[in-house]
Amino acid sequence: MAKKKSQTDDAEIDDAQAQGLEDAMAELASIVSRLESGKETLDESLAQFERGMKLLRVCHSKLDVAAQRIEIVTQISGDGDVQTAEFDATATLQKSPSSGRSQRKVVTEDDDDALLF
Repeated sequence: MAKKKSQTDDAEIDDAQAQGLEDAMAELASIVSRLESGKETLDESLAQFERGMKLLRVCHSKLDVAAQRIEIVTQISGDGDVQTAEFDATATLQKSPSSGRSQRKVVTEDDDDALLF
C-alpha cells in the first residue's frame, strides 16, 4: 500500500529546498556516513534514508535550475561583442548523431588510402 504524503513530509521538503546546495550536499554526506556505519537502528536508518532521498531530489532540482541558467560563449567578435548560446544539458549519449559533429570514416581492408605505411 502506498504511503500518503503528510504535512511533515511537505515541511521537510520545504526545509531541504530552503538549504543551499552545499548545505544539502553536506547533510547528505553526513547521512551516508551514518548509514554506512551501521550503528543506527533499522527505524533510524529508514528515516535517514528517506531524508537523504529528499535531499538528493532537492540537489538534482537545484543543479537542473543552475544548468538552465548557463550560457556558453560561442564567439567573440573583433570589437568585443560576445555571442552566446544556451547550454544543452542533454547527455552526450542522448544526442542524435547528426548534431553537427562529423561522422568517423569506417576503414576497410580494401581502402588503400587508409594505410599509414
